[in-house]
Amino acid sequence: MTLRQAQDRPQGAGEPFDAIDVIRAKRDGGAVPEPALRWMVDAYTRGYVSDAQMASFAMAVFQRGMQRDEIRVLTDAMIASGERMSFTALGKPTVDKHSTGGVGDKITLPLAPLVAVFGAAVPQLSGRGLGHTGGTLDKLESIPGWRAALTNEEMFAQLQGEVGAVICAAGSGLAPADKKLYALRDVTGTVEAIPLIASSIMSKKIAEGTDALVLDVKFGNGAFMQDIDRARDLARTMVELGTDSGVSTTALLTDMNAPLGRAIGNANEVRESVEILAGGGPADVRELTVALAREMLALAGQPDADVAAALDDGRAMDRWKAMIRAQDGDPDAALPAPRETHVVTAERDGVVTRMDALPFGIAAWRLGAGRARAEDPVVFAAGIDLAVKPGESVTAGQPLFTLSADDDARFARALAALEGAYEIGDRDSHAGDGIRLPIVRERITA
Repeated sequence: MTLRQAQDRPQGAGEPFDAIDVIRAKRDGGAVPEPALRWMVDAYTRGYVSDAQMASFAMAVFQRGMQRDEIRVLTDAMIASGERMSFTALGKPTVDKHSTGGVGDKITLPLAPLVAVFGAAVPQLSGRGLGHTGGTLDKLESIPGWRAALTNEEMFAQLQGEVGAVICAAGSGLAPADKKLYALRDVTGTVEAIPLIASSIMSKKIAEGTDALVLDVKFGNGAFMQDIDRARDLARTMVELGTDSGVSTTALLTDMNAPLGRAIGNANEVRESVEILAGGGPADVRELTVALAREMLALAGQPDADVAAALDDGRAMDRWKAMIRAQDGDPDAALPAPRETHVVTAERDGVVTRMDALPFGIAAWRLGAGRARAEDPVVFAAGIDLAVKPGESVTAGQPLFTLSADDDARFARALAALEGAYEIGDRDSHAGDGIRLPIVRERITA
């Protein structure tokens, strides 16, 4: 039976489509008609379409791809599976940011209060880490007292008042179809399909109800998309989805071949974020924070906002402290400290020519900074602090990086992950290596 024949069956005959027909249509390279695709998502969400059938459909998408309109329909169907928030009652523009994830990526922490300084509302619904990519909520939960779970009323009050920014856990009512499909993709080898990645990210972001969205799409060995061309395709697809849904959307392609900043973990990334808010911190973290803030404020109608000044004069720090206090955290309290540390030193004089991000992320995970399963706890004090970055000179015996954990038995496996992950070259032959490439490589618009 063809899709058209199934669609034309009388309503009393049961379901209007057959999952096997939808699977075959995509398997054979065709475009799935909008009614059939919407039905497939709805039927899977309510349990009529089985995991096995949806896994087959996801694999067909992985192999055959989707047209722009199909991706739009898929995304909209996932949004329609749950609630959709609206911030129109705030009376001010709302703008959000999403990162595809990387090693040492703590940008949300200084970024949200920085943008809020200029009167835009920043509803940043975030998640927890899994594997080598850290989670924003895990980082913030290292602050004593801070809580991620807010009611909708608490979130709106925080956005409407003087704080203007909120970082909290997303409710279970946003795009439940995506939550179910993502778990299935994770165990069926279909995570990397660009249409499925894009619809997964954008269904949640569009359902959040923000007016504008800036995407930080990373490429490199520590990113989900290692190839810049694939990252560009993903960015363009997501920008198109946002635009088609009425959300002003732009994307920046950013380099994730080396860890971002000098801290990888949870509590130590909070410390580094506070350094940025105090006008200091690593140059690459400040550069990306400023670039994303400018992009967000341009979409919010303030293209000339001096965001760097707000970092340097204390306004962003004041907003950060207010945001943390609003969620019962103590911004001045001491952060968790590790029980054990292990310092790795340079074996020779030279220049650090390479520090691959992925092995450092895996090492931090093995130290306890990440989790293997969603229900696993994280060790807030665990992680890695880099004393040097690529392009910097070292002498023999100088510290390269410090591993932190609550149990020194974790060091061996972390060090094993770092074998071959960094390199020191001769100073003369790498005289130009100290010139750092810009972290933002491209800007993508509709």
